[in-house]
Parts: sequence; C-alpha cells; structure tokens
Amino acid sequence: MYSLSSCWNSQRHIDGRSMLEEIRGLGFEFAELSHGIRISLLPGIIDAVDAGVIKISTLHNFCPLPMGIDRPAPNVFQFTAENKRERNNAWRHSLVTLDTAARLGAQLVVLHMGSIDMKDYTDKLVDLIRAGKKETPKYEKLCEEASLKREEKKEAYVARAHEFLHQLVPEAKKLGLKLGVENREALEEIPLESDLGFFFKEFSDPTVCYWHDTGHAQIKENLGFIHHALHLESFADRLAGFHIHDVEFPGRDHREPGTGCVNFTALQPFVRPGHIKVFELSPSVPLEAAKAGIAHIKQLWGPE
Repeated sequence: MYSLSSCWNSQRHIDGRSMLEEIRGLGFEFAELSHGIRISLLPGIIDAVDAGVIKISTLHNFCPLPMGIDRPAPNVFQFTAENKRERNNAWRHSLVTLDTAARLGAQLVVLHMGSIDMKDYTDKLVDLIRAGKKETPKYEKLCEEASLKREEKKEAYVARAHEFLHQLVPEAKKLGLKLGVENREALEEIPLESDLGFFFKEFSDPTVCYWHDTGHAQIKENLGFIHHALHLESFADRLAGFHIHDVEFPGRDHREPGTGCVNFTALQPFVRPGHIKVFELSPSVPLEAAKAGIAHIKQLWGPE
C-alpha cells in the first residue's frame, strides 16, 4: 500500500476535503494525516473519508494539532519531559490522535518517543560534514562526546518514555490500532539506534511496531552512526511501514526520492506488499518533482 502524507499539502489548504482530493488526484487511494493537521481541517477530512473519496492509512501524533498551534509540531509535548504537566498534555493529545485514527479507519499511529535533554550535536556534526571536516579529529571528538553524553543522561528519559508507551498500548489495542515507533535523525532522540534491539524485546506486543523513516536513517548513516540497509534489516521482523523521502547530502531531508543520497535499491529486499509505504515530502517539493519521485520508488519497489 502506498500513501501520501498531508505534510506535503496541508499548509496550503483551508478545507480538509480539498486537501485529500488533491492527494487522490495524484492516484493515491490512501493518505496519511501528518502532524500539521489543524483542527479546522477535520470536518472536511471526515466528509471526504465518509464519502469514499480516499482512505486514511495512518496518522502521525499529534493529529489534529493542539488548540492554538497552527504549524507542524510533533514534539510540542514530549513523552520524556521532566515536567508532569507536559507529559499529561502528551498523553491527552495522544489519546485524541488514537480516537481520530479509529474514527477515520486508519491502521496505525506513528509516534515520536521523546528526547534526552542535552546539547544539539546533530546540527553541529552536519555543519562539519558540509564544511568537509568529517574526517577530522574535531569531528571524531564531537561524535564521541555525543555518544557519551546521551548514555550518561538517558536513563530517566528512557524510563519515562517506556512508561508512557506501556500505558498507551492497551488504549491502542482497544481501538484496533498499531503504534509505529519511528527512528529519528537527531542523536538525542529516543529510542537510540543502539537501544532499538532492547526496546523491541521489552515491547514484544505486536501492537508496537517499527516505523522506518528513510530520510532519518540516511542522516544517521551520513553522520557515521549506522549503516542504513543493515539497520533496516535488523528490525525487518517488526517493520510495519515507511516514511519515504530522500536526503540532499548531508542533512536536508524530505526531498523527492531519486534526487538525493538514499540507496532505495539497497532497501528494496526488506519491503513487503503488506507494508504501509508513505511518501513524506516537504511542501517545497513541486508537483512534477513529487510525481517523479513517486514514480521512481514504484519502479524500484513495485506498484503496490
């Protein structure tokens, strides 16, 4: 199943039905409602789904956006927050997302699990690569420092995130929904790439799935922290689906497939017809470029 995320076009629509009709017009039977869906778009979205214009594959937490927020904000409330009020808000709006997903007949909700409160190393490393300084002692030292800092600080943040997810699983099960835990590009976001194996041992319930974002994984490979294809292979048995987008080296993602450094051919052996494959393109990607990127993936991965 292929789907197109509303992150590509939600900001330029004031009516949810017209937003989904644009996606349907590109040949998609399914759409993902991303984390930029304003509450004002919901009536039109419900109307389009009830009328059979399109089906909803997935929602990305938080969807719809909390009141007062009018732009994509998946990390506005974090599961890992030290502040209990923020965690309560994350809980409340996650439940709203689950209820919305069930109402619209979606299969899965994509989750960000939160982050460790630490210095932003990711952008600094990307800037060094862009300046041609990856193979330098400075770069190696910064990578080592980032790895040590997150290991030193992660325990409390991981514990809060896991507690949150353990509580969310039965809520999702009651509604017949899967929870897709997304790999992240920032080094401080969890689950850490080195912890995913332990994570899926703890969360053995099939309600919890792996959600592979091709752009995020490629950025991690560009930084030198994973090998993209091997990483995907390691978690293929828990894989529910993909966010598909390319990366303009070293760190500009959400580009149309076939124009960046993601080796989609190397990922193809792990793609199954039952996976939910969502194109997650930047609003800055023009229509014809989006069409070309979609065609590129279907040629490599198959039409379904």
